[in-house]
Amino acid sequence: MTTMIDRLAIIGVGLIGGSLARALREAGAVGSVVGIGRSRANLEDALSLGICDEITQDVLEGVQGAGMVFISVPVCSIPAVVAEIAPALAPGCIVTDGGSVKTAIVRECEALMPAGCHFVGGHPIAGTEHSGAASSFATLYRGKRCILTPTEHTDPAALETVDRIWRLTGAEVCSMEPGHHDRIFAEISHLPHVVAYALVHAVGTADVEGENVLSYTAGGFRDFTRIASSDPAMWRDIALMNRGALLASIDGFSASLDELRRRIDSGDQAGLTEFFTTAKQFRDGIV
Repeated sequence: MTTMIDRLAIIGVGLIGGSLARALREAGAVGSVVGIGRSRANLEDALSLGICDEITQDVLEGVQGAGMVFISVPVCSIPAVVAEIAPALAPGCIVTDGGSVKTAIVRECEALMPAGCHFVGGHPIAGTEHSGAASSFATLYRGKRCILTPTEHTDPAALETVDRIWRLTGAEVCSMEPGHHDRIFAEISHLPHVVAYALVHAVGTADVEGENVLSYTAGGFRDFTRIASSDPAMWRDIALMNRGALLASIDGFSASLDELRRRIDSGDQAGLTEFFTTAKQFRDGIV
């Protein structure tokens, strides 16, 4: 196919950014890829694995001449990164991101774009509990959703380009308003992560006659809490940036847990069966 992006700059060449670069390379959609980051060791990994053609720790040097910049750093850092690179962006450059919170990021980053450059908010719904360039792989996005969050300020041609590059990775692309995105993902992603962290924290600090309770965990507990092995700094930033929607989700979960506690405390067999059956039906309905 014809190369879509002559020079792609990836800021944060980890699982998400590295996998995007690998997928676009396989699709023949990029000319050259420059990897930008703080960790020299991770950048060297990206270079040796063929993810990038060039690497640099100088963000302004890295974005020079790029037709597209993809930012994959902790969500609270994304606007600051955009503010830093804005003066060095080439005319027509498209800046997009992979952050899982969109309202604040899109609002701030759109305002930072120099004339002739464009920001398109994005969120690929894919990942593992692993991080770093060595954890990336070209098929990460295949069959997964990628949500774009355009606003009335989004350039239609830039939006189309970002849509096309994600489709080339094998992702299913859809669009929604940033605030709507944040409310949905507070429920289905951010809440499960904070619940997993809270559960492991509660069990890990439980005082059961001096026993290390976690030493008795089996497959079910390990599977359920796998996401609590994710990067704490990343989830700290997500929790704070999507604070309002996440607190509402936590309140809803707390109400559901309180109701479950009430039914257990009262010995309500029928109520427990109904509660568990309803939850099972919701879970079984997930495709």
